[in-house]
Amino acid sequence: MKKKRLLFIGAAIVVLGLVCVWVIRHKKSVDEVLFASVQKGLFEVTVVTTGELTTQNKTKIEAPQGIRARNVRFGEIKIQDLVPEGTMVKEGDYVATLDRSSADNSLKDLEDELERLKAKQDRILLDTALTLRGARNVLLNMQFDLEEKKIAVEQSVYEPPATQRQQKNALEKALRDWDQEQKNYQLKLEQARANVQDGQLELSLKERQYKEMLEVLNNFVIRAPAAGMVIYHRNWYGEKLRVGSTINSNELTVATLPDLAILLSNTQVNEIDINKVKKGNRVRIGIDALPDKVYMGKVIEVSNMAANNYGSGAKLFEVVIQLDPVEDALLKPSMTTSNTIITASESDKLFIPLEAIYGDDSEHWVYRANGNRQVVELGLSNENFCVVEKGLNEGDKIYLSEPGK
Repeated sequence: MKKKRLLFIGAAIVVLGLVCVWVIRHKKSVDEVLFASVQKGLFEVTVVTTGELTTQNKTKIEAPQGIRARNVRFGEIKIQDLVPEGTMVKEGDYVATLDRSSADNSLKDLEDELERLKAKQDRILLDTALTLRGARNVLLNMQFDLEEKKIAVEQSVYEPPATQRQQKNALEKALRDWDQEQKNYQLKLEQARANVQDGQLELSLKERQYKEMLEVLNNFVIRAPAAGMVIYHRNWYGEKLRVGSTINSNELTVATLPDLAILLSNTQVNEIDINKVKKGNRVRIGIDALPDKVYMGKVIEVSNMAANNYGSGAKLFEVVIQLDPVEDALLKPSMTTSNTIITASESDKLFIPLEAIYGDDSEHWVYRANGNRQVVELGLSNENFCVVEKGLNEGDKIYLSEPGK
């Protein structure tokens, strides 16, 4: 019996202890929910964005410039093979291969056209030779006829005057025909030369086009123009080029070799916050892949125009942040950055949570822990807190919600 009593008393003590612990913790949690303390320290107004690490200077790795040649016409060309992003290369190292499929079809069409033009030029030369030979034979026959008419005139001196006039008229007509036929021959000769030249010009143009296309196709294997780290290029839509992506004569860049001496973070700020961001604002920069490190930098460029934001109605403005010089081999282009742009800051300031502040058009106030209303004068504010210029002291406790509500 005594043993049972002791067990009962022990159990009651344990329960009582648990109740006390619960009450203490509950009271603490209630206090944490209902009250906040006035804090003092550095107060910052910030704009937080996500960006991507890039570089100020970079060497482009491009498809052959011949794609832009006037005599060579290429449509969109696919990237058939591309080394992994981040690959370190030396000058002349292999980087990419472009797909020749459509270009080879164009080359075959060009070869067929070239053969057709060669055959056409051969026909022009043959037809010209035959035409001019016939014209020369006509002239030669007319020359023989002219000589006979001259002899007839010479022999007609012993003939009656009428016969002499007939012979002279025949000679004059033969001379006119001879003169006219010589002029016609010159015209035929000039026409023949023009036809040959036109045919040769068309053939030469096609031969040059074929040569240029062949030279371009021979350069569809792309090599690095310098040493560095290969970073994939982004197209007009902001998409990285990869195997299967297309390029064209307007944009030949396949990848880049960044200069890691000056690192940038390219980011975008929405239209609500863009007026807060100014050139020269300091920035804390975090790297998602390096969570234990924080770098510093500054805003060096703020766009005046909203950027293309396909698929969204939000207006975003480009902002460029330059990292302070730092030697860190872990930093690489294309890493994702979290940027905290400090748009304003004040030291040794009192500040309180925004939800603790009440007010109207004439004044603002808070509720002290004793329930009394305290009028306050406010200063800067950010997303969560507001500076208190007058009315409170460091450590004062205030309600987070209106008492009695």
